[in-house]
Amino acid sequence: MSASLQNSTIVRFISWAERWAPFLAVRLATRIWFTVPPPIPRERLPALPPGTSAPVEVHGRALHVVTWGTGEPVYLVHGWGGRSEQLGGFVAPLVAAGYRVIAFDGPGHGGSPGPRSTMIPELAEALRAVVAEHGPPHAVIAHSMGAAVAAHAVRDGMRPRVLVLLAPAADPRWVLDRFVRRLGGGARVRGGLERAIVRRLGLPWEAFHVPSLHRSTPVPPTLVVHDVQDREVGPEHGRAIADAWPGVRLLQTEGLGHRRLLRDPSVIDRAVRFVTDARTIRRPA
Repeated sequence: MSASLQNSTIVRFISWAERWAPFLAVRLATRIWFTVPPPIPRERLPALPPGTSAPVEVHGRALHVVTWGTGEPVYLVHGWGGRSEQLGGFVAPLVAAGYRVIAFDGPGHGGSPGPRSTMIPELAEALRAVVAEHGPPHAVIAHSMGAAVAAHAVRDGMRPRVLVLLAPAADPRWVLDRFVRRLGGGARVRGGLERAIVRRLGLPWEAFHVPSLHRSTPVPPTLVVHDVQDREVGPEHGRAIADAWPGVRLLQTEGLGHRRLLRDPSVIDRAVRFVTDARTIRRPA
């Protein structure tokens, strides 16, 4: 949520409605929760290297998909409100290492059409559709909420040899707590919003709790990168995954925040080396 939204009449309305008409506060908070933020203007991001357009159709809409290179597939997954250009720094090093890189914009994100209201299962479905078109992943590199999307796809059968999770969002309840606070709501809004989300998704919150994924599904070797000064998705998210999953490597950076780590040469180099070192690892069963 943007700082401008925090100071808007929406926030003041929710603070008032929680006391006098909580159902209205919950209804508005639910709509905001599922609404995709305005797209990041492409001109604010580094241009992707020239690649091959390879649209993939999902429910009658063509996702924006671009590929580079040859070899085993490595998929790049952006976060909530993000777009594929944010992970463009990984393309050239991965291609040079002998991989085919596939980046896409999720439904309603970046250059992909779609409703402005979406959720993790729909984004995970888009990832699985792209994988079905381009082949089983050697690796998935995912940022922020994209890590939860990748984890959900793994829960539903996607089997990469390795994962790289960059500033991952691990626990949806932590995200919900922060969202409600920034929206100006309290316990009544939080409780009502949590119930509304579960009703719409048709799944319990535990289905989106990334640290507990390993209890029901084999998880591949994973590199987690999180900055200790990340103010959007706190470093406790990355640590929770590292503490829970077997075979996780945790790289903690300092001073890169939530997005600058996507452009940091040392982070990119570490991620590409982790992906390359896993060439001989078998996919989880």
